[in-house]
Amino acid sequence: MKVFFLDRVHAVLQERLTKCGYTCVDAITLPIQNFLTYGKEVEGIVLRARILLNAETLQHFPNLKFIARSGSGLENIDISFCKEHQIQLFNSPEGNRNAVAEHALAMLLSLMNKFPQAQQQIKEGIWKREENRGEELSGKTVGIIGFGNNGSAFAQLLKSFNLRILAYDKYKTNFGNNHVQESTLDALFEHADVVSLHIPQTRETLGYVNTDFISSFAKPFYLLNLSRGKIVNTTDLVKAIKSEKVKGAGLDVLEFESKDFETMVDNSESLNYLRHSNNVILTPHVGGWTKESYYKLSDVLADKIIEYFAS
Repeated sequence: MKVFFLDRVHAVLQERLTKCGYTCVDAITLPIQNFLTYGKEVEGIVLRARILLNAETLQHFPNLKFIARSGSGLENIDISFCKEHQIQLFNSPEGNRNAVAEHALAMLLSLMNKFPQAQQQIKEGIWKREENRGEELSGKTVGIIGFGNNGSAFAQLLKSFNLRILAYDKYKTNFGNNHVQESTLDALFEHADVVSLHIPQTRETLGYVNTDFISSFAKPFYLLNLSRGKIVNTTDLVKAIKSEKVKGAGLDVLEFESKDFETMVDNSESLNYLRHSNNVILTPHVGGWTKESYYKLSDVLADKIIEYFAS
């Protein structure tokens, strides 16, 4: 089977596929128009986010058997087309769930203890203690929206804190346990001190966090987004931060990212506010981007591909 690699991933995937008899083709720098000319030769595709695999593109590959997405999100792939043409989809959210969970916890603790402003003040030679008095996470209620790989991994990390975890997942039930309470969205609105988003980008979730969503909360809260940038309406979030309805935001993703997540494509007033706010921590979509997860993302894909086609 001939597999085309459209993005750079850890070498373990190619090594393991080659060992099992697959032919792996390096197409990392290949322009999309050139890639289309391979047509019937393309039996497998490995990618992250460089290319949009919509129906118009996929119809060029009549012998395509699978697409392997390094990571979790599938928003750059036409899932309906794949189902209709029996193209198997693989992703690897198991590979970076621990990295995302640790990143979320680091952001939350930094926000609650005012690390961004304290560090900047120290750099400027300013020593203020009362102004940098923080909050303890213990005793708080953390609301997790989306209880898949990343949401459940975040909940697992929070177990060591003396706090309450409410988890809401529209498409999942009976997942509660000794440390996680399965919740309705209304209950989360009423009780949450922290909200962490772990949901995919779909038509349903675009702009999910907006003024109506934020105003539904009974008390001010901290917001974490380590899913996709377009899930949060940045203009509405900025308004909420200014009004102190949102006490702070940890954003590893932004709606201003390019489709391949490699650059920012907007210089709006809202983005400039986030950049300069002491109540905001921004990171460049690296929540799941550790040295360890880089290997695991590919190793998990190798497991899934080899097992599926061996059966």
